[in-house]
Amino acid sequence: MRIGIPKETILEEKRVALAPAGVDALVKSGHTVFIESCAGMGSNFSDEEYSKVGASIVYSPEEVYNRAELITKIAPLTEAEASLLQEDQILFAFLHLAIGKRKILETLISKKVTSIGYELIENDDNLPVLQSMSEIAGQVAIQVAERYLESTAKVSRGVLLGGITGVAPAAVVILGAGVVGTNAARAALGRGAQVIILDKDLNRLKRIDNLFQKRVTTVVANPYTVARGARFADVLIGAVLIKGEKTPHVVSEDMVRQMKKGAVIVDVSIDQGGCIETSHPTTISDPVFTQHDVIHCCIPNLPALVSRTASYGLTNASLEYLLNIADNGLSNALLGDLGLSRGVCTYNGFCSNENIAEVFNVEYRRLHIFSKN
Repeated sequence: MRIGIPKETILEEKRVALAPAGVDALVKSGHTVFIESCAGMGSNFSDEEYSKVGASIVYSPEEVYNRAELITKIAPLTEAEASLLQEDQILFAFLHLAIGKRKILETLISKKVTSIGYELIENDDNLPVLQSMSEIAGQVAIQVAERYLESTAKVSRGVLLGGITGVAPAAVVILGAGVVGTNAARAALGRGAQVIILDKDLNRLKRIDNLFQKRVTTVVANPYTVARGARFADVLIGAVLIKGEKTPHVVSEDMVRQMKKGAVIVDVSIDQGGCIETSHPTTISDPVFTQHDVIHCCIPNLPALVSRTASYGLTNASLEYLLNIADNGLSNALLGDLGLSRGVCTYNGFCSNENIAEVFNVEYRRLHIFSKN
């Protein structure tokens, strides 16, 4: 199979869809890989490294899209990238179509592209590819929050995350006890912070209790406890995820108004719309804004801050799915892996994800795959 890796173009995205090790595995399995020149530069992978493992370096995104049967990338499609897609092509990416533009979905449908959202692929009720990025996002969220707690702006707490002898540490309140929340808690505990996690799911909270041996305070999430947690927080981490859907606002603007002056919000859920009403997307070069005297960091591609680690992590998580399709063909791969098939958003000219179809009021058709053997 011919596989293409374009250079990312939006949100100052520095990650690359496959590290050289992943390309090496595909080439050794008999496949051809085209990678756009400098696609790995943001993660400190040179064209020479890709050439050494057998990739063909091409010099325009058009050439990548025109020559490949399967495109693998990171960030959601732009309209310009969607226009480059070829008829019946296969696309792997973090699509986030539920909060995307209708025109992009229509392009995927009209070109009969099989689009597979990394964020939707399942394995034993887990989201293995998304999890690799969520592990990073949770840890980076604490690094970012720690930076903006410092007295470097007109509005800041001036608080040391871990405190010192005789001086209390910062209070880190985390909304969501999933992978992001768990990793944020681990990172915050490691720095000595006081950590509180809120979630609606008691089983998740029990897991947190056991994992951290009662060193994290767990609270059942409801409007009252969320409002109280927001008021108490020096750092508020938004780590709410509803698979394939726009994230609901669990923290209202009024709750933000009542937060401490100079408190820091890191809304990791912003890539699916954000769970804080006052959030809006920011960028790596312009990462924060202040509203109601509360600092907001809402970078949708937060793992891109550690692009090399993230690129390795994504390669480790996605390679088996790419190899499955490349080695066995799309139909057989989807038939043999129900979790992979659940990541399919568009197929054969129709929307095959019910949530996305409902958001955009387009026809939904269940995925029907027939073996090509």
